[in-house]
Amino acid sequence: MTVLGAVFRPQNPPERLRAAVRVAEAAGLEQLWLWEDCFLESGIASAAAALAWSERLQVGIGLLPVPLRNVALTAMEAATLDRLFPDRVLLGVGHGVQDWMGQVGARVDSPVTLLGEYLDALRALLAGKRVSTDGRYVRLDDVALDWPPLVPPRIYAGARGPRSIRLCGSHADGTLLDSITDADGVRAARTLIDEGRAAAGRTDEHVVVASLLAVTGPDAAARLAAERTPQHAPGAGVAGDAHAVADAVRKLADAGANTVIIQPAADEPDPAAFIRFVAEQVRPLV
Repeated sequence: MTVLGAVFRPQNPPERLRAAVRVAEAAGLEQLWLWEDCFLESGIASAAAALAWSERLQVGIGLLPVPLRNVALTAMEAATLDRLFPDRVLLGVGHGVQDWMGQVGARVDSPVTLLGEYLDALRALLAGKRVSTDGRYVRLDDVALDWPPLVPPRIYAGARGPRSIRLCGSHADGTLLDSITDADGVRAARTLIDEGRAAAGRTDEHVVVASLLAVTGPDAAARLAAERTPQHAPGAGVAGDAHAVADAVRKLADAGANTVIIQPAADEPDPAAFIRFVAEQVRPLV
């Protein structure tokens, strides 16, 4: 069965997160995903609060921008969350929006190189290994976590371009595809991921998470059109009732997504009600 989740977007003020978490928990939704977008809300702080406000809900962070965060700090924070809330933290990292990285003086010449080095170091640290590396961007000298996770968590990476998606297959444990991707894009990504996995000799499970922009209500079509950008694939996004959204979820799952996380429009007036819609109306149809 397809794992279903929803997104609490950081365009909402942080004080609205508690209500969204409580609805997701009470309604039985499997996953709630949070974003770390500059300069809105912290992914780690938001995830810690969401985990503390719930008992069984898995909380995803998609994505922590790697140019902004030293890999040792990310490993420390991820390990702490994982030990406090075992099996409930879904950690995602990615390039970050390059314009934002430029604003904070963190932009690098080769985001793909950085992401590969970062994923290797992060996975090793979270596996309890002692790491020394002198890469182009990631440099660690005899670093090990005193409190690594008891079981190494799955590390997701987000990507759009072919090189980055292929790198997700070779260096990450899962891939997070954003909402510009339609079912054809998921199929293409699966091919690239498999190429990366084959090149790295990986045979472990690789989880693909697809994001679905969904808008419901009487003005859904107009709101979806306003949200779409030229980067969105022709079949990306859905406007309509629970049946329309569920049909879009099934298409992404049939294309190769293991998990589909449903993302509201940025102008969604009631994020908790949207999460209830996903859990109570869409979930039974998928």
